[in-house]
Amino acid sequence: MTQENFATDAHGTQHWPTEIRYKRAERELVITFDNGARATLPAEYLRVESPSAEVQGHSPDQKQTVPGKRTVAVAELEPIGNYAVRLIFDDGHDTGIFSWKYLYELGIEYDERWARYLSELEAQGLNRDTAPHRHGPSCGSGGGCG
Repeated sequence: MTQENFATDAHGTQHWPTEIRYKRAERELVITFDNGARATLPAEYLRVESPSAEVQGHSPDQKQTVPGKRTVAVAELEPIGNYAVRLIFDDGHDTGIFSWKYLYELGIEYDERWARYLSELEAQGLNRDTAPHRHGPSCGSGGGCG
């Protein structure tokens, strides 16, 4: 996908989805946009790049590196108005509202973001298969702080 400039709405949407399909067996969200661009986004990628405050924090330096999500799946998709979709993951994370603009960006930036995520995991001694055990109360309705 390539970046283009088009008129935007109040949510910054430049490209509207014409088809959204979740492939359960592959654990991939496939989105086709009105400009012909198509993104295939793995559930793990969507989970670790969730726009929720639990993952993104309240500023770029607060972004969390979320380990242990290799086998996560999307359990449910809920439309949010005409500008976004809430993805509910089978690990209980349900606070990420993915705007069409953000999903388009995730498609465009997949290679760069995924490589950065893998590097961050390695630098922190984490991996895609296991999450560190946390003690104490969980934060948010997603059952964990990340």
